[in-house]
Amino acid sequence: MSIPNIAKEDIINAFQFRHATKEFDAAKIISDENMEFILETAHLSPSSFGFEPWHFIVVQDKELRELIKPVAWGAPAKLDTASHFVLGLSMKAPMVKYDSDYVMSMMKEVKQWPADTIEMYTKFYREFQENDFDLDTDKKLFDWSSKQTYIALGNMMTSAALVGIDSCPIEGFHQEKTENLLREKFGVDTDKYGLSFMVAFGYRKADPANPKSRRNTKDIITWM
Repeated sequence: MSIPNIAKEDIINAFQFRHATKEFDAAKIISDENMEFILETAHLSPSSFGFEPWHFIVVQDKELRELIKPVAWGAPAKLDTASHFVLGLSMKAPMVKYDSDYVMSMMKEVKQWPADTIEMYTKFYREFQENDFDLDTDKKLFDWSSKQTYIALGNMMTSAALVGIDSCPIEGFHQEKTENLLREKFGVDTDKYGLSFMVAFGYRKADPANPKSRRNTKDIITWM
């Protein structure tokens, strides 16, 4: 594996280029190669304990996109024009609790840890959930999973910007109604997964009207 040698200027330029694209050029479609690249950066994203508490649904079917519109007030223009539209699902308590079948399967089958390592990690993970982060309710466990899934979201949007592809993260949806839709029309087991975000990818229809604005770095960074 080679050491990355990407020019820092190119990375900063990608962050300057990226903006929340409100409307895309519907005639421009992301290539399969580029979309697979973007999704692979989600796949390779880090997560707490390495347990990957996420799933991503790429919604290309126009009829399914239409079904999303009534429950996602922040999405209609993106659903109509984006090349690709992704739903970011996060695991709920039955999947990520320290003694869940999923967590045990990750340790045994994916990571292929020996029994003593599994015993050690299970102890650490239980301590983390019960004491360090006080993840004692289903809501807290889902919110913790969502934090991990947002890492993948950031990586997808950054990787897209690095190859000149636009994106827009979306939280403008009714969570309960959207999850009902996912259960009824998308086949999602909403006892196991909840929706954390939507994100659209494509190519901007027009450049942003206003330059990127941010607080001064001295107001957000403290060196000690």
